[in-house]
Amino acid sequence: MIKMKKSIFKALLMSIALIFASCEDFLETSSPSNVDADFVFSNIETARAAMDGAYEQWRSTAQNYVFGDGLFYATEVTGSDIERHPEAFTNQPGRHYPECLYQNGTYASTYGLLSYQKEDNAYTNLFSCIAKANSIINAMNSTSEFPEYMSAKEASDMSQLYGEAIALRAVAYRELIRYFGDVPYAFKSGVAAVGLSPRDSIYDICINELKTVESLMYRVGENAMMVKNIFSRTFVQGLIGRMCLDAAGYQTRRTDLGSDFYKDGKGNVLSFETLGTGNNKGSYGRRSDYLSLFETAKIYLKACVEDPGTVIFHTIDSRGKSKNGQVYNNPYQIFFQQMNDLQYADESIYEYNMTQGTGNNARPYSFGRVSSGGSSKAYPCKSYGQGRVNPAFYYGMFDPKDKRRDVSACVTGSTGKGVEKLIPFAPNSKAEGGGITFNKWDENRMASPYVSKQRTSGIHGPYMRMSEIYLAYAEACAVTGDDATAKTYLTLIRERAFPLGEAKTDEFITSCGSMFKAVIQERGFEFAAEGDRRWTLIRTGLLSDAIKNIKESTYNMIEGLKTNGYYTFSNGNTISSHVYTKLVDAKATYGYRLTADCPPGKENDPVLYPGWRGQNDDWEAIAVNNSLVFNYSDTKTNLAIEGLFNYIDPNGAEATALIADGYTKVDWGSDLVSYYDEYYTYLFYDYDYTSAPIYLWPYTPNIISTGGFSNGYYFSQE
Repeated sequence: MIKMKKSIFKALLMSIALIFASCEDFLETSSPSNVDADFVFSNIETARAAMDGAYEQWRSTAQNYVFGDGLFYATEVTGSDIERHPEAFTNQPGRHYPECLYQNGTYASTYGLLSYQKEDNAYTNLFSCIAKANSIINAMNSTSEFPEYMSAKEASDMSQLYGEAIALRAVAYRELIRYFGDVPYAFKSGVAAVGLSPRDSIYDICINELKTVESLMYRVGENAMMVKNIFSRTFVQGLIGRMCLDAAGYQTRRTDLGSDFYKDGKGNVLSFETLGTGNNKGSYGRRSDYLSLFETAKIYLKACVEDPGTVIFHTIDSRGKSKNGQVYNNPYQIFFQQMNDLQYADESIYEYNMTQGTGNNARPYSFGRVSSGGSSKAYPCKSYGQGRVNPAFYYGMFDPKDKRRDVSACVTGSTGKGVEKLIPFAPNSKAEGGGITFNKWDENRMASPYVSKQRTSGIHGPYMRMSEIYLAYAEACAVTGDDATAKTYLTLIRERAFPLGEAKTDEFITSCGSMFKAVIQERGFEFAAEGDRRWTLIRTGLLSDAIKNIKESTYNMIEGLKTNGYYTFSNGNTISSHVYTKLVDAKATYGYRLTADCPPGKENDPVLYPGWRGQNDDWEAIAVNNSLVFNYSDTKTNLAIEGLFNYIDPNGAEATALIADGYTKVDWGSDLVSYYDEYYTYLFYDYDYTSAPIYLWPYTPNIISTGGFSNGYYFSQE
């Protein structure tokens, strides 16, 4: 019996290996034989093993090349009106020139192709995902059972798995198009991925394939198998909506490929509505048939909204009070706390899973609350903080009553020794500088933080959640003239983010100028510090307006600081050249170090406001649990900050009293004046607000030579 089991297992591994033969090279895939396919896909256990291998390729690609350390890290998270980079512009030209649209395109021709976009990067690894998906799709197509389960009226385990492979291929193409525009379309194993295909055709094909499998898949939680690291019917409905909005949106396309290059999925030549002027042989526009895509999006997003399976959109916070005394009253924060606790979040539709203590868990390291701790045995370990928040957005655009602000952004990081630290605006990384940090992932906030090594927190990667579906549905409704439905879902998002009666949705819509613009602006607040904003602005055609607004706001802020020592925004927030800080023993005063949402009426408390900061309540016990030593005995762990949102005259009585009380006057907004070029000049460097934005990445020399095509947009060919 043992020998028989080993023989079957060995045969299974060999067959799966044949199906995935040469998948590591997207240009060299091989077709499985029908015998191998029938063996592997004759039952769900062996078929699931094949799909697990494809998921692992996607998880590795997503974490290491797309969202953690890849192109998302380099430009998507840092290149918007909301988010920015921490270090000096000239220190990281390989990131910052693509981030700033290649200085209005003028720098594209001299951009060093391999300075950041490596040969083994997002492009190659996303095509590896496609190759693995293609192998499964082609193999399942060849089995005798395929027509039966695909013609059924309901989902089965095998049709569900087939839908997962279709979804993986669509996801990989969606990410490729975001970064590279037009790419080869490969759908058969053994057929080389060469020659460019129009992105519009790829969108249409992927959307239609997703529509075919959607009804034959299970929703999240519909059975024990349907956990949130599996592509579900719920996810596919959201993905159809997401890809329809992408396909219908504005993008920069090449004008050097011929007037008949851009076609739809049926081969019909497309026409486009353009914005602005051409740039680097590129034109910025959207398909003339965009409304049909929005109508399709509405159908599937509505289906997702009406029956999301076990996905929960929290509108109230039922967590109450913690054992240490923190009072929770912010349903928006639940999603991030659950992720910090290494759970699949209730609101998530899909997350790619990570394992604590292993691999490269770069996303919270790069986009979490910053720490100057060492690479190991620190409290918490180093968090680099590649993504930061634009100060003019934090101070001037976020409503002070919006409960998402403090969850999204924080003015303090960690020393790595269990102590809170104000982050200067001077260019730097970690908590040594770079300005306002992202705050949604914070190892201080984890129930079991991993302190033995950096970049191994175990926090999963979020990829789709319910609030995106609500706002995408609202957007599709607004574009197609259904403002009433759009307002319903916009209101849902806003009302959970504000105290009762403070959302003021009607006033917000009026101030934005239209329902459509209000939905897109709201999306900025909902997904601030997550890297959603840049692509959203590109595809909606609102990029130039957003750039102009943040540039003007930043200029006025810095001029006010330079002239008066402070600047007051229209929402009442004031940023000053200096603030006053001192370390305090928060645990002795409040019973805890890690603060939650600021309790009502405590807005004048310099420790509790702004909220969602401080330090882990018990680093000492965490060290012991990890067989480590906590050598830091200072009980003054939390930073009290005065003057963060109001001006304190440094020569006045209030400043004198603060100094007498142990506070120290420290530079704050004055750094923005000192680093004017970093915060203003290099912010979308020289963009003229009309030229087609060059936001894409070049193909590398190896991709060009093996793929049989050339770079556009004046990118170098070598």
